[in-house]
Amino acid sequence: MKVKKIPLRKCTGCMEMKPKKELIRVVKSPELEVSVDLTGKKSGRGAYICRDIDCLEKAFKTKRLSRSLDIAIDESVYNRLKEEIINE
Repeated sequence: MKVKKIPLRKCTGCMEMKPKKELIRVVKSPELEVSVDLTGKKSGRGAYICRDIDCLEKAFKTKRLSRSLDIAIDESVYNRLKEEIINE
């Protein structure tokens, strides 16, 4: 029996490859709205970030998250991400 391949994604904060289920997805919709996608099923351009506050702050300071989505990201999205990380 074959071993099932685990999908890996790169965190935009620490730039490490991790299993997709361990990361939080941030998505830019076709209507150019940026939101947190907890299901991983929303359509649009996605970027992934670890469930770690240090990674989030690093991605915010270096603007990697906004660069990977090709759009300026509001402070409200970062606050929502921070809440998601703290609540887990």
